Parts: sequence; structure tokens; C-alpha cells
Amino acid sequence: MSITDPIADAITKIRNAYRAKHKTVTVYHSNINEAIVKILADENYINNYEMVERDQEKNILRKQILINLRYTNTGEPVLKGIERVSKPGLRIYVSSKNIPSVYNRTGCAILSTSSGLLTDREARIQNIGGEYICKVW
Repeated sequence: MSITDPIADAITKIRNAYRAKHKTVTVYHSNINEAIVKILADENYINNYEMVERDQEKNILRKQILINLRYTNTGEPVLKGIERVSKPGLRIYVSSKNIPSVYNRTGCAILSTSSGLLTDREARIQNIGGEYICKVW
């Protein structure tokens, strides 16, 4: 079965894993999914991640990303929400002057720019706009 939107699939898996209070979750690997997970790790929304290579013996048919989810000491998820904004059917682009702030800059927006995937803060510093991939809070 092919996935028409691998970014939305990865975001949904992460959101559902946090709601179900899982410790880890695996998502299919793609370069953009890897960049999103790297930003989540840099922004301290997840503990860490690692790449899981294909292995026929363990029945792993595709390269995957294993994500260790982060919770507070009381057991609350650190990541309260993650939402896909730009979709394959309706792309959302923002200029460098109109970069949105998420929850009064307590969250972050992830943009796909000519310099790669950047958070809203980095895009404002570099004065670059791009496609508004998702928002995290």
C-alpha cells in the first residue's frame, strides 16, 4: 500500500502515540520526515531518534525512524499538539514578512525553505519564506 502524504502519516503517528502514552513510535523514513524529526529533537519535543535499516530477518521491509517520545515528570506529554498545515491538495506558502507565530511563540512552525527545513525563528533570522509544513506546540 502506498502512502500519498508521508508527512501527514508521520505527524499522525506521532500525535496518536502521544495520545496513547506510548514510549516510542516508528515512522517511515523520507528525507523530509527525517528533517522534521530532527527539528522536533532540537526543539526538545522528543528525547531522541534513530534510523532503523531494512532487515528481512526482522521483517522490516522499509527504512524507518524510531522516535523516543518525551514526557514531563508528571507523565504529561511535552508535545501538546502537532498539525499539518500545507497539504498536497492545498499548498500554503508564506513570505518572510508573514511567517506565523504559533501560540504566541511558545510553539514553532516548520517551514520548507530554499535552505532546507527551518523553524519559524530561524526563518525570521535568515529572512526567508517558504512552504508552511506544520505547526507544533
